[in-house]
Amino acid sequence: MTDADVFIGVSGPDLVSEKVLKLMAPKPVVFALSNPVPEIRPANAFNVRDDLIMATGRSDYPNQVNNVLGFPFIFRGALDVRASKINDEMQIAAVHALKDLTHEPVPDSVLQAYELDHLEFGPEYILPKPLDPRLRGVIPQAVARAAIQSGVARADWPDHYPPM
Repeated sequence: MTDADVFIGVSGPDLVSEKVLKLMAPKPVVFALSNPVPEIRPANAFNVRDDLIMATGRSDYPNQVNNVLGFPFIFRGALDVRASKINDEMQIAAVHALKDLTHEPVPDSVLQAYELDHLEFGPEYILPKPLDPRLRGVIPQAVARAAIQSGVARADWPDHYPPM
């Protein structure tokens, strides 16, 4: 992994050593996603690097990568416009909705749910929290819009959505 900018691990526990992590390029992105034990634990990673952005599949570490951020809301948007399929445009729209949400102020209800005083976009907050109630609004709408614009929707913009 010498000079690597990104590591995405989905293979097994404790496979990346601190020594290997030191070989990565400056400001690396490390997604150690194996569950329940990631390829490298955040404590070990931060022992040797203070310049990385790290995510795991675990809720007890910052930046939990979890399909709960996508699947229910992608399906909701697709179902609401009776999309004939879930295409790349719809998936990309969901990603952009997630990205945009991380740059908005985090509601008090989310801070309370995670017992936090403050949360803003940065190395420890690159993804919305799974309990963020805004997810159920912005992602389905983005997906539905993309379905309509890409021609796979078989129904119009839903009445219960805000105007497009």
